[in-house]
Amino acid sequence: MAQFTEEEKMLRRIDKRFSKGVVEYGLIEDGDKILIGLSGGKDSLALVELLARRARVYKPRFSVIAVHVVMKNIPYQSDVDYLREYVESWGVPFVLFETEFDATTDTRKSPCFLCSWNRRKALFTVAKEQGCNKIALGHHMDDILETLLMNITYQGAFSSMPPRLVMKKFDMTIIRPMCLVHEADLMELAQVRGYRKQVKNCPYESQSSRSTMKGILKQLEEMNPEARYSLWGSMTNVQEELLPAIIKH
Repeated sequence: MAQFTEEEKMLRRIDKRFSKGVVEYGLIEDGDKILIGLSGGKDSLALVELLARRARVYKPRFSVIAVHVVMKNIPYQSDVDYLREYVESWGVPFVLFETEFDATTDTRKSPCFLCSWNRRKALFTVAKEQGCNKIALGHHMDDILETLLMNITYQGAFSSMPPRLVMKKFDMTIIRPMCLVHEADLMELAQVRGYRKQVKNCPYESQSSRSTMKGILKQLEEMNPEARYSLWGSMTNVQEELLPAIIKH
């Protein structure tokens, strides 16, 4: 019986969870043209590889294109040549889109929110220009569970980032094909592939509550090794009769 190396085991785990997420949530259909939002971090780099490899499979037939958005007014250094070279090495076309925003236009919103919102707007713009019907984002299972915990804790809402979100207003579907992939495996993949880190130098960046939630998710897994699967399952197992209900008079 063939013995797999640790690297092969990790790649098989990622492939298996990636395929399961794509199939289970119906993320890719025949004729799709998918725009990959490429930030340059390990997750979006891994997403390029996973979607490029899947696009070579005969069914369903779909194509991919990657876009890197540069926010001109933020001193966040992107190694654009490296990103272009990496993306094209997988046979994926690369688009560079430059934009900017004015943080003083809406002081009620944080610069981080405005930057994120403008990046997202840029993705929709490029997707329309390129004739794409879907935008793929590099969120993994840990991201989705951390968002669930954050929304419960800070928003008082039982919500997260769905694997598939139809944006009727923009006539676009957001997909998260790595929704079942674990961050630990992506970190291992980044090491094996030798991903080059982008230089972060954002004047607005601060310690976010997301990193705190990472620690809480880790603590929950120490209490129960199956915690992530229980949390995931809870999102489709809402027992309303066992939750407080407001009686309308």
